[in-house]
Amino acid sequence: MSRTKKTTSANSEPTYGEAAARLEEILGTIEEGEVDIDALSGLVKEAAELVTLCRGKIQAAEVQVKTITEQLERDTEETSPSEDKPARLPEDIRY
Repeated sequence: MSRTKKTTSANSEPTYGEAAARLEEILGTIEEGEVDIDALSGLVKEAAELVTLCRGKIQAAEVQVKTITEQLERDTEETSPSEDKPARLPEDIRY
């Protein structure tokens, strides 16, 4: 028995979770021997596409996390006083 692809809509790509769930479904179907030999190549092709999609989403997430982390580090360096320079008091404070 073959199963159809599940996506959020006809034109949108599945989320990582949806793709991973579909991969598990395909794997289970193949492992249980429920798949007709004629449908096997289609399932393997779909699985390969889903693996590629998941890898792309993981790589994109890694880039986003790295970018955010680097920005946070830059922001922290800009707002924290340098160890070489003493902290300046506000100009309006007089002693």
